[in-house]
Amino acid sequence: MYPYYDYYRQNQKLINDIAAAINGEYSAIQCYSKLAGMAPTAEQRDQINEIREDERRHFRQFSQIYTNLTGRQPQPQIVEECADTYLAGLEASFKDEQKTSDFYRDIADEASDPIVKDIFKRASGDEQNHAVWFLYFFGKQ
Repeated sequence: MYPYYDYYRQNQKLINDIAAAINGEYSAIQCYSKLAGMAPTAEQRDQINEIREDERRHFRQFSQIYTNLTGRQPQPQIVEECADTYLAGLEASFKDEQKTSDFYRDIADEASDPIVKDIFKRASGDEQNHAVWFLYFFGKQ
């Protein structure tokens, strides 16, 4: 039987999309740490830290998929800078989570492996939920 990644080696678009998703999660993890530190209330800080934990889970899952597909560990890079103010950070995070939700749904639609499909569908739902929280906090400011 061929290794799992040999089966997918031909699908470079999927590999590139997953690499972009890894970089996005890596960037979000760093940014949400900064954003949590600027939060005006414990409730907001705790919720942003919970969102950050979701992003860490996505990062681990996507990294495992990438490794399975390519036989290599990903080399994550920060691809988005975090805003310097809480309000700007909330707005940027809301927009990014909305865009990312769509991107992950597209990856799920393109993937043929049911496990990959499921992971990205669930991540898409998580991102949509995160967007709602950021919009809620933005509206309170």
